[in-house]
Amino acid sequence: MRSTAEADRYEAANADPEAVVKAADRAHVFHPWAAQDLVDPLAVGGAEGSYFWDYAGRRYLDFSSGLVYANIGHQHPRLVAAIQEQAARLATFPPGFAVDVRSEAARLIAERTPGDLDRIFFTNGGAEAVENAVRMARLHTGRAKVMAAYRSYHGATSTAINLTGDPRRWPSDTGSSGVVRFWTPFLYRSPFHAATEAEECERALRHLRDTVAFEGPDTIAAIVLETVPGTAGIMPPPPGYLGGVREICDRYGIVLVLDEVMSGFGRTGTWFAAEHYDVVPDLLTFAKGVNGGSVPLGGVAVSQEIAATFARRPYPGGLTYSGHPLACAAAVATIRVMEDEKVVERAADLGASVLGPRLREIAERHPSVGEVRGLGAFWALELVRDKETREPLVPYNAAGADNAPMAEFAAACKASGLWPFVNMNRTHVVPPCNITDAEAEEGLAVLDTALTVADAYTTAGPAAP
Repeated sequence: MRSTAEADRYEAANADPEAVVKAADRAHVFHPWAAQDLVDPLAVGGAEGSYFWDYAGRRYLDFSSGLVYANIGHQHPRLVAAIQEQAARLATFPPGFAVDVRSEAARLIAERTPGDLDRIFFTNGGAEAVENAVRMARLHTGRAKVMAAYRSYHGATSTAINLTGDPRRWPSDTGSSGVVRFWTPFLYRSPFHAATEAEECERALRHLRDTVAFEGPDTIAAIVLETVPGTAGIMPPPPGYLGGVREICDRYGIVLVLDEVMSGFGRTGTWFAAEHYDVVPDLLTFAKGVNGGSVPLGGVAVSQEIAATFARRPYPGGLTYSGHPLACAAAVATIRVMEDEKVVERAADLGASVLGPRLREIAERHPSVGEVRGLGAFWALELVRDKETREPLVPYNAAGADNAPMAEFAAACKASGLWPFVNMNRTHVVPPCNITDAEAEEGLAVLDTALTVADAYTTAGPAAP
């Protein structure tokens, strides 16, 4: 119930739609990952294609794809129409029934997953997909431990957040019961003191083999990895690494789970990032790009061997909205749009012809850019104070004044109409996979200019004009 003061605020704001939205938000919305009294979200008036805008009509080029899910852009007309048509025909129905659009979504996804991952367990999002993948692995193997990387993010539900390697885990960490953490390859900040990709790969695999040996191979149910880590920094693994992990799993009967919640559905220039490495996991998690984030949907693609475990034994897990018809209709439409409009091929070309070359060119001009890495429509710039020492532009998990350089950089982007994806000392370049060359160049030009703000915090000082 509204207080008198709240009612007065709503009445005063009534003539201003943006003020109404903001007032209701401040009064009633509890925001994720935020101090509630400090958060000040932009009020969004609409979105289309690669852009969104506020109520004043100020337009932003979305270099974050929402939360890296708008792989076919915002408000694609075929996607909107599919949701509308499904809502008119059958808006929802329980997961225990066979529903045509649910079956079709599963078929289309299974056709695109690598290997024999032909059974699809639907969830409402990526974290639930990881939760259920781990549950399947533990039940399939009869083992409890799960191995996960430090540089990772797997979601915010109980198991998923304990698997996660970044600081968002810390407030909810229960001692990471059943989780064994290890270091994955990242040559730019090598934990193995490697000098080449080949050394990094060999040493990372040796470290993993040793960790498995000392933990006891027969106690480990699964190794969970993002095929290409997303929020943690977009670090494509070196050639041979994922194949080596697959061999370790095969040797000891460990389930390999690849998390493609962010990297799947065209983001890296293939349907799934695993294709770049010719590796087939036992379980593959997905969400986000499967239907452009339009209606919550995620899932686990399950191998034949693991599916057989539950052929006569009930799988003890499920969700009220598993395979929701509206979400599945959106997935069917999204996959068909991606096929018809060659969005996957577009992402591959975008990375090879536009984003990769231009970002490397930009990096040469800015002392704040330590490394450029990525593929497809999935890139990161590592921002540093000193290119020689590789000191990050801001400390790990910086906040407040310590984070000023990144905050000022992000503000400069937004002031020029670019919405960036910023995390710690990095900015990620993750626009819609079907962004045009002209739109991409527009965003890169803003990024180039905004980096002069970061340059001012380097030991070299601002770059020469």
